[in-house]
Amino acid sequence: MSTDEPTSSPAVAELPPEFATLMRLADLVTPMALRVAANLRLVDHINDGAHDLESLAKVTDSHRDTLARLVRHLVAVEVLAESAPNHFEPTALGELLAHDHPATQVGWLDPTHMIGRADLALIHLFEAVHDGGAVYKTRYGTEFWDDVSNDPTLGATFYDLMAHGQQRIFNEAVELHEWSEVRHILDVGGADGDLIATVLAKRPEINATLLELPGPAARARAKFEKAELADKITVVDGSFFDPLPTTADLITLSFVLHNWSDEDAVRILRNCTDALEPDGSLLLIECAEQSPAKPDPGFTSGDIRMMAYFGGRERTHDQWQELADAAGMRIVSVSDALAYGARVLTLVKS
Repeated sequence: MSTDEPTSSPAVAELPPEFATLMRLADLVTPMALRVAANLRLVDHINDGAHDLESLAKVTDSHRDTLARLVRHLVAVEVLAESAPNHFEPTALGELLAHDHPATQVGWLDPTHMIGRADLALIHLFEAVHDGGAVYKTRYGTEFWDDVSNDPTLGATFYDLMAHGQQRIFNEAVELHEWSEVRHILDVGGADGDLIATVLAKRPEINATLLELPGPAARARAKFEKAELADKITVVDGSFFDPLPTTADLITLSFVLHNWSDEDAVRILRNCTDALEPDGSLLLIECAEQSPAKPDPGFTSGDIRMMAYFGGRERTHDQWQELADAAGMRIVSVSDALAYGARVLTLVKS
């Protein structure tokens, strides 16, 4: 018997169709390439006339060869287009990396901006899941809110980005609510005052108080002075973990509680309960997923961010009801979804 007969090779497993999807979901190269592009202001420089690699390397103070490899990938993923040899233009997708674009996404990507910076803490998601806590401090040595409050540049980029997305939500929320019986609003943790300003634009006879930390409180005062609203709004420096500075027939909490653990959120809600006047109500503006069979990836992504940044969480309607019960309140209405999936939940004392 011949020993020279060919032997069969083991079969090579054919890649399943899901392989490409998994690799796309697992890719870290493209997200980081976008962050570098945002930080280098590549699209801004191209729009200003630096279309070739030599010009881009000079204006960004980058190594030409490594920049060329970055640009090549951005072309491959259709963020940039090479319209002629060594001549680059942003695509419609790439234009979102321009600082002056009305829907700019730079604040979410550039690590010199607060959220772009915070997202890099997700490299420690292993620890967050294992240990059950926030990991922003693991990355940077300080707490998220300390950086927002103590660093004027990071604080400004944070509140500007939040305002960019939340103003549409506030417009919709204000249109939904009946304001005729409201005399005094207390906006708890109201950043630099966009919600109160939106309310007073519709109902200028209402008086208002804004409670915030010193940094955003100062920004709010400046905005109210500029808008000639300072005589209608009292801005108080303080913490919502302390007893609130005044009572009100309407208290607003917009995108505050998702920043905090359940225990801390109940503390804040109890302070609001104590500050509500008889027959008063609390307007809570937050995402409130209705526990669908298939979770929304935007909701779950936001939830991971809240966990990693500061140990907070996005909550379903049922979870909001549990917090309300613990704070001596009950939910009496929930709006339809507004922009970005936000809802207005109206709470009253139990």
